[in-house]
Amino acid sequence: MPSALPDGEPMPETGALPASALQGAADRPLGFYLHVPYCASRCGYCDFNTYTATELRGSGGVLASRDNYAGTLVDEVRLARKVLGDDARKVRTVFVGGGTPTLLDAGDLVRMLGAIRDEFGLADDAEITTEANPESVDPAYLAALREGGFNRISFGMQSAKQHVLKVLDRNHTPGRPEECVAEARAAGFDHVNLDLIYGTPGETDADWRDSLASALGAGPDHISAYALIVEEGTGLARRIRRGEVPMTDDDEHADRYLIADEVLGAAGFEWYEVSNWATTEAARCLHNELYWRGADWWGAGPGAHSHVGGVRWWNVKHPGAYAAALAEGRSPGAGREILTAEDRRVERILLELRLRDGVPLSLLAKAGLAAASRAVADGLLTAEAFAGGRGVLTLRGRLLADAVVRDLVD
Repeated sequence: MPSALPDGEPMPETGALPASALQGAADRPLGFYLHVPYCASRCGYCDFNTYTATELRGSGGVLASRDNYAGTLVDEVRLARKVLGDDARKVRTVFVGGGTPTLLDAGDLVRMLGAIRDEFGLADDAEITTEANPESVDPAYLAALREGGFNRISFGMQSAKQHVLKVLDRNHTPGRPEECVAEARAAGFDHVNLDLIYGTPGETDADWRDSLASALGAGPDHISAYALIVEEGTGLARRIRRGEVPMTDDDEHADRYLIADEVLGAAGFEWYEVSNWATTEAARCLHNELYWRGADWWGAGPGAHSHVGGVRWWNVKHPGAYAAALAEGRSPGAGREILTAEDRRVERILLELRLRDGVPLSLLAKAGLAAASRAVADGLLTAEAFAGGRGVLTLRGRLLADAVVRDLVD
């Protein structure tokens, strides 16, 4: 959950949406994202809207306390029910992210999920995910989550190498994420993801291969691998600026991506989004696919973003301000924007191009179609998909996805 909020028009205090937002809603999946903004410590690369206990002390008082957080978030779920009115959709996906959701008691996460079940109902095949820090769970905690309805879990592994974890300011012990996968399987979780980061200053190709091997050896059915982005204002950015650690260049990122695709592919994982690989279609993250395909989701929690029927809004960032708004019966929304047809067309191209089945060429304007034809000639889009009316990235195209999409949206 990025820390910066965009500009936009004011959000109504009731949270009411334009009538147009729910037109055709029955044909779109509905998901919930629940943001838990608490962390035990701040990772040097993190730019998300998160807070340690020290950062919250004296800045929101009891309202910002994580002890009360589950009840506050439940209040927003109830607000969502009022705003969405007689929308009869059952929730298809729930994703609890952070921060570190598993700093809360397992019972708190189950209570938050229970509010969604009570207010909206869950689809029979609903995907229910939480992120977890490897050091913040144990077998009993995982069993409580599974018994409470969670069926997918995502562990932040990042790397198997201690020196890489140290640069990232990650506090877990190498080997612990792999143990967590086994514990989650024993607890009955259907699907388990490991998150990896490549391109950390000081990481070598051999380090990255070791991390991939460790992740695969643990037996997850989904792996996410993201290039490290050094965000301004983070501790890592300051260390790089002072010359304490080197900056990884784009060529190194590309090399690591190619290694990931090679190693994961050989192990039976298929890419389905530029940074995500799964062993089967059922193992894909359905919640993230809601984002990539422009479906509807309600983001609850400080700084969380939502989208329903072309209306996008975002909550106030600070946990104290968030809790105060709900305590006063107001929407915690800080602002919103109503997307135009052109906005939605461009977003579809931006997001769907990243997917394995690509983007319909019918979305492209004349200049975009010409750019797509050039991309095929340059080996960035597959000729077979282009002939069938879709733009699908080649492996080389995935390395240059941002540049390709800039041309296609013209």
